[in-house]
Amino acid sequence: MISNLDPATDRFLKDLASIGDRMNRAQQQMASGKRLQVPADQPDQISTLLGSRAGLAQILQIQQNLSQSKTAVDTAEQGLENAAKLLDRIQTIATQGNSGTQNADTRASMATEVEGLLSELVGIGQISVDGRYLFSGDSDQTVPYTIDLSQVNPVSAYQGTQATMLAQRLGGTTFAISRTAEEIFDNPDPAKNVFQAVNNLRLALKANDQAAVGQAMSQLSTASTHLNSQLAFYGNVQNQIDRATDDAAKGVVRLRTEISSIEDTDLPQAIVEMSQAQLQQQSALQTFGKIPRTSLFDFLG
Repeated sequence: MISNLDPATDRFLKDLASIGDRMNRAQQQMASGKRLQVPADQPDQISTLLGSRAGLAQILQIQQNLSQSKTAVDTAEQGLENAAKLLDRIQTIATQGNSGTQNADTRASMATEVEGLLSELVGIGQISVDGRYLFSGDSDQTVPYTIDLSQVNPVSAYQGTQATMLAQRLGGTTFAISRTAEEIFDNPDPAKNVFQAVNNLRLALKANDQAAVGQAMSQLSTASTHLNSQLAFYGNVQNQIDRATDDAAKGVVRLRTEISSIEDTDLPQAIVEMSQAQLQQQSALQTFGKIPRTSLFDFLG
């Protein structure tokens, strides 16, 4: 295509279009708040930007998972704290029941109270959050224990499964966040079996057997030590979740800052760019208007 414009005019129009493009780009950046509108704006930064966005999405998911885990762990820890208090009360009853001043009637009354406390302990084992039983391991839709005080062994067998749930830290490492009701309350080791120790006391009191009450006291002591160690486990998990949450929050800030540095408008710079382009446009128009123009008719006459 043959242009009807002289070289100077053609060059002027191209320069004017380039200035217009700069003005439009600066205006879009100021209006949208984004410096990177399309990949062509900063092609060398696209891979970094995509990587940062993917990393941010991953950390946000970690944050969400940690938040859900914290709710479950806090609830479990509070439940075990209450269980420890119940066991303290049961030990007090055992001490009273071991006294020679007690008789069948008073021990029967104590047995009734112990039955109520045993039911509360089983109830703690049944704690749930959002429909998930916290102490049923991976089978969190299954109640871990039931109780029938008409039976010699009133607490059912454990109905859950192993607990394998893990929480993930920033960087990919993981840590265990739960224990099963079997590990906590119904440990295979008789010295650590809370339910068995409490039930043995119940039976001893009902039978008005002071010697058996004394034996139950010893088992209750070791069971209490075990229960408090499980409480300490959840306290440690709470601390790990808090640290992991803090690390994730710092990671989010870092990546959002990185993303912002790539795609967000540097408003002062965009304003300067707009002002400079406007001045250049005005100067170009003024300069072009002063250029003398001649034609063939100027040389005739």
